[in-house]
Amino acid sequence: MNNILIVEDDKSILENLNSLLKSEGYSVLTASGQREAENILSQNEVDLILLDVTLKDGNGFSFCRQIKENTPNIPIIFLTALDDESSLITGLSLGADDYISKPFRSGELLARLHRRLQKKSGISKMKIQNLIVNFDTAQVLKQGKEINLSALEYKIFLLLIRRPGIILSREQLLSEIWDFGGDFVNDNTLTVYIKRLREKLEDDPKEPKIIVTVRGIGYKVIK
Repeated sequence: MNNILIVEDDKSILENLNSLLKSEGYSVLTASGQREAENILSQNEVDLILLDVTLKDGNGFSFCRQIKENTPNIPIIFLTALDDESSLITGLSLGADDYISKPFRSGELLARLHRRLQKKSGISKMKIQNLIVNFDTAQVLKQGKEINLSALEYKIFLLLIRRPGIILSREQLLSEIWDFGGDFVNDNTLTVYIKRLREKLEDDPKEPKIIVTVRGIGYKVIK
């Protein structure tokens, strides 16, 4: 189980992130300021840090530099309302691995967090039956041949394979993809995209073995 440290001075955001990550199976540590975070890091093994730029007793940029000097292998994702280009460049130049502007959607955060943890652990590929998903290149291969997926098709498939064997309701999927790429996605549109995915990925789309429907609830991926 991965340990995620959240360093955030907004109590409501901290609580929401804590609940979200725990629901995804992560172990979560929280701190509202730099000194508290330093104490946690000295006593716990941390796999990734979600770091706010504005802290009650410090500055996220300087704290990022400090962390990277002492433990360079811990990925850091900045969470901040400062979305100007100079802040982005500053954060990345200090060694941050990613930068997400507030407000953000939970699906985007989870996808980026998952990707960073995979990269840290050296996991860049996943096998799903006769499919290989290459996270580094955003490719899906079937028996060695690349399957051409649209950006939204790939996004939906990633949401499903991130939790193999776990049922995702249609509402969960819609909440994560409705504004992806600026496109409106409703319940009927989701059905169309699932149908397209099956046509591209399944040996027999009429009898799907990879993306399985759980009637009245949603879908799950079978490895």
